[in-house]
Amino acid sequence: MSVSIDTASSVGDTLISETINHLHNRVSVRKYSDKLVSSEIIDAVLSASFRAPTSSNIQAYSVVIVREQETKNKLSVLTGNQKHVANTPVFLAFCADLTGMEGALKRHGHDMEDNNLEIGLVSTIDASLVGMSAYLAAESLGLHGLMIGGVRNDTKAVAEVLGLPRRAYCVFGMCLGWPAETPELKPRMAYENMVHHEKYDVAKSEAQLDAYDKALAEHYRSIGKNTTDASWTDDIDNKFSIPRRTNLRSALKDLGFNFT
Repeated sequence: MSVSIDTASSVGDTLISETINHLHNRVSVRKYSDKLVSSEIIDAVLSASFRAPTSSNIQAYSVVIVREQETKNKLSVLTGNQKHVANTPVFLAFCADLTGMEGALKRHGHDMEDNNLEIGLVSTIDASLVGMSAYLAAESLGLHGLMIGGVRNDTKAVAEVLGLPRRAYCVFGMCLGWPAETPELKPRMAYENMVHHEKYDVAKSEAQLDAYDKALAEHYRSIGKNTTDASWTDDIDNKFSIPRRTNLRSALKDLGFNFT
């Protein structure tokens, strides 16, 4: 079996590789072509992603592959009527899943009734690492998509649609398909303001806000999108000044995750 090496080269002072280029050019795609996304491709993407790091080898995740239109329609409504969820060729539901751990404990006379915040975080992080790995693997084959956090709008209803057992919940979903339309890159906050050396530089956090408001406003206006001069901070304030998903903790407890 031949192994392809992700070779790196240097352009100026910037080190680049195929993987780094994929990440630098990553965008969220919401419109897909009619081209079939084969089961073989999805299997290849997911089997590679399952090599992602996992805390203590617990592998506390599972993935539900959704292709049926009726199911995608239900998930579209539950995620806030997001049309791309209904229109995506494939929807992947990345789940934190404690059923394997629970089975292991039961074999030795224990249970998971007293699982705590640590276990909930570990399983959620495990699922997230697998999801991002799958996203990158898919993009390496030419597929594109986007993450869907709206599955947590009604966690219990999504669990029911997906047929999840107790001790499993959907952390996020992923729309995936061959792109019909690719948006322009959205600017990110400046690297030098996001990276700290040895100790956290608090002054950077405040300094970056004005610069990023300006950069994002310029981007949105360049693509014909209305925005304010305080583009990012206004948007964040509008979305998060009122607490969101206030029933999430109780819903997760009902699903077997205590998070306490």
